[in-house]
Amino acid sequence: MSNVSYNRVVKNNPRRAVIRYVAAVGAVFLITIFFRRIHVNNPTTVALTFLLTVLIVSTVWGLRVSVFMAVVATLAFNYYFLPPIGTFTIADPQNWVALFAFLVTAVIASQLSARARREALNANERRHDVERLYSFSQKLLTSDNVVELLNLLPRYIVDAFGVKAAAISLPDRGDVYRSTPDIGSLDAHDLQLVCSRGEPRIDSQKQLAFVPLRMGLRTVGSLGVSGSRLSPQTLDAMSSLIAIAIERVRAVENLSRTEAARESEQLRSVLLDSVTHEFRTPLTAIKASVTSLLSGSELAPEQKRELLTVINEESDRLNRLVGEAAEMAQLDANKVELKLGPHSIREALDAAIEGSRNILGTHPIEIRLPGDLPKVRMDEARIKEVLMQLLENAAKYSPADAPIQITGEVRNRQLMTSVSDRGAGIDDFEQALIFDKFYRGRNQRMTVQGTGMGLAIAKAIIEAHHGTIGVTSQLGHGSVFYFTLPVA
Repeated sequence: MSNVSYNRVVKNNPRRAVIRYVAAVGAVFLITIFFRRIHVNNPTTVALTFLLTVLIVSTVWGLRVSVFMAVVATLAFNYYFLPPIGTFTIADPQNWVALFAFLVTAVIASQLSARARREALNANERRHDVERLYSFSQKLLTSDNVVELLNLLPRYIVDAFGVKAAAISLPDRGDVYRSTPDIGSLDAHDLQLVCSRGEPRIDSQKQLAFVPLRMGLRTVGSLGVSGSRLSPQTLDAMSSLIAIAIERVRAVENLSRTEAARESEQLRSVLLDSVTHEFRTPLTAIKASVTSLLSGSELAPEQKRELLTVINEESDRLNRLVGEAAEMAQLDANKVELKLGPHSIREALDAAIEGSRNILGTHPIEIRLPGDLPKVRMDEARIKEVLMQLLENAAKYSPADAPIQITGEVRNRQLMTSVSDRGAGIDDFEQALIFDKFYRGRNQRMTVQGTGMGLAIAKAIIEAHHGTIGVTSQLGHGSVFYFTLPVA
């Protein structure tokens, strides 16, 4: 990562360095005065005290100040505590050995202490760089869109690494993505040059760095930062993370497009199959009725009326199929505007029952709605359509003359309306699919007419009202379809 140099820090702040040197001299002076006043006769005690102070200074302020202090302490030790006292002359050769040993010990201990301090600072700086890179890597996972990621990346770099400005350039895009409109010396030409050459360019004096964004041996772009002295290792790690993030987002986008194309093709196939099958039945009936009317054979008035009725009903059915397909497309595209307002669910229910009278036939309708139900915020026409879908669905899949029950209750400021039938029920697997477009029950596909769009339309309408729709069912005991709407 980065290599911290204490001496470089001292050079960058000369005033603080002078204060530390003066403080070191002051510490030697105080120790000397202290031991002179208490009349210590053992020089070893004084030497060890000097040595301990030098070690402390080395740990706190670094090697240069501690070596300077060691030299000053050696001179003070010689002048004030080694005989003859008051001179720099040493009478006893043993004292020469002691003085030399003190100086060497102080210098070596200072160097070791400074090295330990430097390694600790380096370790802390490396840990800080790793933390910043980890935090930066987490931010890179927040977007799955290339353009959005490229717009966010420069600001992420500024926030995570404390640089003044950042810029990113990709060879397949003409824009330069900047942290701010003014990025100073981060010129687009330099970014393109680094990208084409694939070699970093770092100017420590101007605090500028340009590095290529590499994905293995391939260069996917270039990065420029200014206003900070990031180490080459940090810049290399940062550029690798950015290159991986860009390639990841591109891969996600390609996968999404491929999946969308596959689903579109599958949806087109299902829609064509479903609509073709459903259109064929009414068209066949209309064609047969028209052929009979045009055959020239004498038909009784009742027979003509019956054939015309078939044509009318099957034409309505065709019109409804086309309407459902168009409505499904509009709901999917969120192009349907709801006319929301406070309405009574009973009014929508009565209108739905009246509109479904032909399909309901002889099914008894049991309505159990409390008289004090509050009004709900809804588009009455759309909710009527939902209720019609549920009522007709219950009628289609229930035995003839089986009752259909409708209930309502308020839960947590939500009005829940339920439609219950006495049909064959839906197994757990199909309950998870029943609201999908064009899905129809496995056992009823050939016996019951339909396109599989009704429940999907109902779900889309309810979700547009910020409500929920679901089903509970038990095989052999019927099903309960329910939906919720917020109380007005």
